[in-house]
Amino acid sequence: MMARGATYRVPFRRRREGRTNYRIRRALLLSDKPRLVVRKSLKHIRLQIVEAKLEGDHVLAAASSEELRNKFGWLAPCGNLPAAYLTGLICGLRAKAKGIEEAVLDVGLHKPTKASRIFAALKGVIESGVKVNHDESLLPDDTEVMGERIKNYAESLKENPEAYKARFSGYLIRGLQPEEIVKHFSEVKEKILSSFNVGEENDG
Repeated sequence: MMARGATYRVPFRRRREGRTNYRIRRALLLSDKPRLVVRKSLKHIRLQIVEAKLEGDHVLAAASSEELRNKFGWLAPCGNLPAAYLTGLICGLRAKAKGIEEAVLDVGLHKPTKASRIFAALKGVIESGVKVNHDESLLPDDTEVMGERIKNYAESLKENPEAYKARFSGYLIRGLQPEEIVKHFSEVKEKILSSFNVGEENDG
């Protein structure tokens, strides 16, 4: 039953739809820093660094995991942990190129789960050189963002060809053996850094 009464206020539409928590948004805006907005779906992850204006949010830099395949030859799925990190790296490098040095993380209504794709994306942004206040314990470690866990799981399934093909069909259909994801990750990361004229020795 809908609440009624003289003092009842209808929540904003985006809050009713479960799309915006205005209390958290207000706190982020009060930081007076650009917001690093991270949003994910099953197949993709997208990042934007936005600045709040009276007329609405103004996007300063953005990246989508779809770019990994279209621009950098990524052959693994675009919704996994390594893809999230690489997308964050692209977004961060674009922000740095525009003189953005700092941002505050905005995960929206996503639950902040340790070592999740959201924090893999954040790790990529941080390692581009953009400062974002964070809890270090929530970030995945380097082996996770490189795909070491995926590699080990693929190797463990090799003795069961049917399960292997079913689980890693998204890799195999594009010609990538999942056991090679760590090497592939490094190659794609190098392409990204090179496209921004950043050497590996300066990364991180």
